[in-house]
Amino acid sequence: MATITTSPQHKLLIAAMLLCSTTAFPSESMADNPIIQTIYTADPAPMVHDGTLYLYTTHDEDSASTFFGMNEWRVYSSTDMANWTDRGSPLKYKDFSWSKADAWAGQVTHRNGKFYFYIPTTSRTLNRMTIGVAVSDSPVGPFEDALGRPLITANCGDIDPTVFIDDDGQAYLYWGNPNLCYVKLNEDMTSYQGDVVRVPMTAESFGERTGSAERPTLYEEGPWLYKRDGMYYLAYPAGGIPEYIAYSTSSSPTGPWTYRGVIMPTEGGSFTNHPGIIDYKDNSYFFYHNAALPGGDGYHRSVAVERFTYNADGTIPTITMTEAGPPAAGTLDPYVMTEAETIAWESGVETEACSEGGMNVTSIEDGDYIKVKGVDFGAGAGSFDARVASATSGGSIELRLDSTTGTLVGTCMVQGTGGPQTWVTESCAVDGATGIHDLYLKFTGGNGPLFNFNWWKFTPRDATDPTGSGGGQSTGEGGATGSGGSGEGGSASSAATTGSGTGGAGAAPPDGASEDEGGCGCRVISGPSSPAGVLAALTALGAIAARRRARRAGRSGADAS
Repeated sequence: MATITTSPQHKLLIAAMLLCSTTAFPSESMADNPIIQTIYTADPAPMVHDGTLYLYTTHDEDSASTFFGMNEWRVYSSTDMANWTDRGSPLKYKDFSWSKADAWAGQVTHRNGKFYFYIPTTSRTLNRMTIGVAVSDSPVGPFEDALGRPLITANCGDIDPTVFIDDDGQAYLYWGNPNLCYVKLNEDMTSYQGDVVRVPMTAESFGERTGSAERPTLYEEGPWLYKRDGMYYLAYPAGGIPEYIAYSTSSSPTGPWTYRGVIMPTEGGSFTNHPGIIDYKDNSYFFYHNAALPGGDGYHRSVAVERFTYNADGTIPTITMTEAGPPAAGTLDPYVMTEAETIAWESGVETEACSEGGMNVTSIEDGDYIKVKGVDFGAGAGSFDARVASATSGGSIELRLDSTTGTLVGTCMVQGTGGPQTWVTESCAVDGATGIHDLYLKFTGGNGPLFNFNWWKFTPRDATDPTGSGGGQSTGEGGATGSGGSGEGGSASSAATTGSGTGGAGAAPPDGASEDEGGCGCRVISGPSSPAGVLAALTALGAIAARRRARRAGRSGADAS
């Protein structure tokens, strides 16, 4: 997250960084970093549960211009570190009755059958950042305010909490900017014992910074606490603006800490960064954010990830940002129902809440595509089912292997269904899809929005259903089950609203959509009546539209091979 310092000099420094941010990192590539392209995301917080990696992020709204515009948290999941399923928004700052604004960097942990989400948000009564806690029965939410009030009001720069449960069961919550503070959480995870502890900020613990009495060490904000092979690691943005990622270690979860150096140098076009480090499927991963997407800058960031290997002595090597990202940690089974919003890379599309639960892909236009990486067709596919809806005349889904111009193995025609959330299952024959390939779902048709897309599923060549009914009860990473239904991926905040999405201009946004959500068309709401107010509103809408066009144009212009 951003530093709390708001002096004129600090603002000028941020502004200077923003002016050059869009040229500091390549913004157009057919890589798999950043891993989310449908919206701007930041502040990654990974968690592994029951064999799936869940990634919690913040959401930089398109409308942000001179400061952070962040209204909700988002969650994604993967089982192969290549394809990421959009699970929607499990929590918004408005879900806390005592919050007035801001959904900044948080983290989720699991204990006693519950999931606890620790988040920083601005208190309505205190008029400053505090830390709250929300709870859910599912890693994808919905989360609910556990207390009805903030958990932390220490005035310690109460942002960017990190939570860690040690092997002995004791849980710790660290946070802070410019200070670093912690408490020992109780078993209930919603209260703590003793007083808030302020960690001594020494050069030995966090490196020495010169020229700042307020910040005598390199530590800036955003701590990430974890344990590996008996050693405790604390990673954090460091060095001031622009930030890099550094870390310290200790033999105790409460220190004293020893500064170990830089993990990721300053790069990537964003004046902030934020670490998330985790082991998954026998590999170690480092999550971070940058400004690599088209239209990106310090207030429009994007989450990325790298695989790394610890040095023999347990230290962390220097990690640099790449466009390629890590290799896949598995393959995707095309013969189970897969959410359409399971994406390695995409061009042009966005996501929204779906009337059948979970999310669906929307804003599909001619030439857009979705890449799904490492699809294992085995001995061969015989047919393809797609759950689609269209308020227009529809279009088609071309099934191509390894690029947007690769081998065409099938074409699924989509007709108008009478509404953007009026779902039908379309089927087509498939020929030539064998072995492991990247699957490109390429969309073609006329001008403007074509259709919405909920899920897809192949049928093996030796088990093709001649009726073309598709469906079935198999469940893929996307979480859909049955005929268009949705499994764990559907949070309560993703309820349906007829008229949203493609062809739904003027409709009210679904509960799962953010105030700035991409796929819901224009919405008519009460607005300013004065000429100045109307001009300001039109300017803001123009900025949002321009940001979306830049993101779409940049992704569409990328190398599709």
